[in-house]
Amino acid sequence: MRLSVLLALASKVILSPPHTRWHPVGVDPISDEDWHLFCGDKVQILEGKDAGKQGKVVQVSRQRNWVVLEGLNTHFRYIGKKKDSLGTKIPSEAPLLHSQVKLVDPVDRKPTKIESERIILKPEFPRADGIVPETWIDGHKDISVEDAMERTYVPGLKTLEEEVMEAMGIQETWKHKKVYWY
Repeated sequence: MRLSVLLALASKVILSPPHTRWHPVGVDPISDEDWHLFCGDKVQILEGKDAGKQGKVVQVSRQRNWVVLEGLNTHFRYIGKKKDSLGTKIPSEAPLLHSQVKLVDPVDRKPTKIESERIILKPEFPRADGIVPETWIDGHKDISVEDAMERTYVPGLKTLEEEVMEAMGIQETWKHKKVYWY
């Protein structure tokens, strides 16, 4: 191939075909000291179609520097799309970057900088199973901490089968054969 043809091919811009996925863009990690957003925080959106609105953080992705707000920055998508039907239209919350939101001061309800020396408490937020650990009250079926921490197992040199046989009073009458491992 001639050099001029090779240079002409190299200079052409190659666009990716439609409906192809782009490779993920690398994100610079934010250090633990600089990350101040947690689930349950009240934040205000600084950029985008919902700029100025306040909402609660429901999901945090530290790997991508994303936060998802409850009911904000939503778009609609279809689920169960087929040839003959459109499917079900549901709202879907899109993530926002860490730099696109700011914490809201609980006193004056305005966005504030982290360095403003105001103490904003970390909110109570339920775990994945829906339990808020700080507000947990033991019920009648729960085991107390003292009972759970009590040491009841006494280790021995017998196997489980030997311990069960001794506890139940079973006498073993046959002898084990020798086992050879090669």
